Amino acid sequence: MLAHHTLSILGIIMALVLGESGTEVNAVLFGSEITNPLLQMRWFLRETGHYHSFTGDVVDFLFVALFTGVRIGVGARLLFCEMVSPKPKGFVKVGGVAMYAVSWCFMFSIWRFAWRKSIKKYHAWRSRRREERQLKRNGHLKTR
Repeated sequence: MLAHHTLSILGIIMALVLGESGTEVNAVLFGSEITNPLLQMRWFLRETGHYHSFTGDVVDFLFVALFTGVRIGVGARLLFCEMVSPKPKGFVKVGGVAMYAVSWCFMFSIWRFAWRKSIKKYHAWRSRRREERQLKRNGHLKTR
């Protein structure tokens, strides 16, 4: 998180000092911060005790989908355009690669979180299904 914010600040300063690459910096900042409302929603749901609900699951799903789509998907396209363009200076390109690398570090952590949560939900669902089947087989004839 510190690397993300440090690179963002350095990018803003660089764009202001050089008077160029402002579009690239703004696009990266927009893409980096677009998931922030969902992160804040997760925090509020946790604080109010509503995180472990359908709403919490929807917020988590939207966060993972938006992060993957914007920061990894759109970010790859922006990085490609920046790298093939002759206009941005070399250190601007290095900053873009660094910011994209930070996004991938976050992405691995987010995917790991999503995988663990999905597996936990799946095991809870299987356990409930097993209990339901046990209740149906308690010596009474099944009605189907």
